[in-house]
Amino acid sequence: QVQLVESGGGLVQAGGSLRLSCAAPGRTFSSYTMGWFRQAPGKEREFVAAIKWGGSTTDYADSVKGRFTISRDNTKKTVYLQMSSLRPEDTAIYYCAADPRPYAGWPSTFNSWGQGTQVTVSS
Repeated sequence: QVQLVESGGGLVQAGGSLRLSCAAPGRTFSSYTMGWFRQAPGKEREFVAAIKWGGSTTDYADSVKGRFTISRDNTKKTVYLQMSSLRPEDTAIYYCAADPRPYAGWPSTFNSWGQGTQVTVSS
């Protein structure tokens, strides 16, 4: 298990932006695949974005492509989710996740989760 701590959620108007951060202080963070998921009220948790250990390989859900950007800073052991052009349907609890298998390829196996951070987009 990997310890993950999210921050950066909040309330924003439609069309606005937020940046989520997830700190993962483990020694081998730079070898992990990191991801973001979200869960809206009454819905199942869904994939949002993922980024491979090197930072150049990413994947996005169709619903967020072109609006969200996942990135990572291995020196700070932190992964980010920059969210722009937010919509009310983006309202959810956002969870950071880690696949701690070193330098793993796709598909990812996320087995460590943060506590979640609330994002609310008002219309």
